[in-house]
Amino acid sequence: MPANRKVLVLAGDGIGPEIMRQALRVIEFFDRRHLASFDISEGLVGGAAYDASGVPLTDETLTQAVASDAVLFGAVGGPKWDDSLPFELRPERGILRLRKEMDLFANLRPAVVFDALADASSLKPELVAGLDLMIVRELTGGIYFGAPRGVETLADGSRRGVNTEVYTEAEIERVVHVAFDLARKRRGRVCEVDKANVMESGGLWREVAQRVRDTDYRDVELSFMYADNCAMQLVRNPKQFDVIVTSNLFGDILSDCAAMLTGSLGMLPSASLGAPAAAGRRKALYEPVHGSAPDIAGKDVANPLACILSFAMMLRYSFDMAEEAELVEDAVRRALATGVRTGDIVQPNTARVSTRVMGDTVVRELEKTA
Repeated sequence: MPANRKVLVLAGDGIGPEIMRQALRVIEFFDRRHLASFDISEGLVGGAAYDASGVPLTDETLTQAVASDAVLFGAVGGPKWDDSLPFELRPERGILRLRKEMDLFANLRPAVVFDALADASSLKPELVAGLDLMIVRELTGGIYFGAPRGVETLADGSRRGVNTEVYTEAEIERVVHVAFDLARKRRGRVCEVDKANVMESGGLWREVAQRVRDTDYRDVELSFMYADNCAMQLVRNPKQFDVIVTSNLFGDILSDCAAMLTGSLGMLPSASLGAPAAAGRRKALYEPVHGSAPDIAGKDVANPLACILSFAMMLRYSFDMAEEAELVEDAVRRALATGVRTGDIVQPNTARVSTRVMGDTVVRELEKTA
């Protein structure tokens, strides 16, 4: 089977290499069973890249990422680099540069509660059982990239920090299109989230979302909600949502809030998508939502499921392999049903297992069905 799917693997720092090993085992399963073949290359990013080359992402690795069909990313950062490096050389700048240079403007963060984990959520099981929502976060604009920015010294000697929330109509329009397209394949509802009551940029978000809906998506229901109310509603009645679309800042906060509905950050994958190319394929990067977790790195206790589910998202959104993606997701579902749990999702009457054993269980479930 020809390997025409080029994937760059960037494991990164902390628990990144451990969880990535288990995701690579799932990829190897597809090749071994002749279900799909992938041309895998690996590179350094974050602190690992800084230690090797003095920068968190080399130009060579960036070029490799741009030339790939998809990037599978682990995690970056850790206390080793937190205080010793200037801002522009910190590990996190590696992933930010990838997002910016690849123009990965739409971040998809699903929050799905597997039946076996309904009791693991911090909310009552009846509020989260069967939950399946998608947060679409604008990823390359807003306050994280706006100018002016920085820390300045005032005339009286005091300092002032400045960050700017700025969006163009085009930036809003393209990410709203992604949300509406997703909603058409789901339950047909989009909720645009902002702070239009106090922010002019939020008012522009509402205007653009309404125009796009009225022009191209009359079959999709559109509603609006303020960001603070959305945070409250996510913990009050999360199943009211289908697709949420919002800015970079609010998406960052709300997606982590939604993460805890599922029981653990260790369960949540994500996709970061660019615009479709001439051939229809988008540049894309897939990564677990959790960070590098340096406190447990190297202990074989991290949850690899978010990384494995990120690969499933890659199958679906980069390679149009929905059936194969469901194969991976079902294997994760059945693995959890056997009662195995990593420490972040362990419950009474379940078996606490290592990163490796969780990977073993998923691969075993794949072998049963493929």
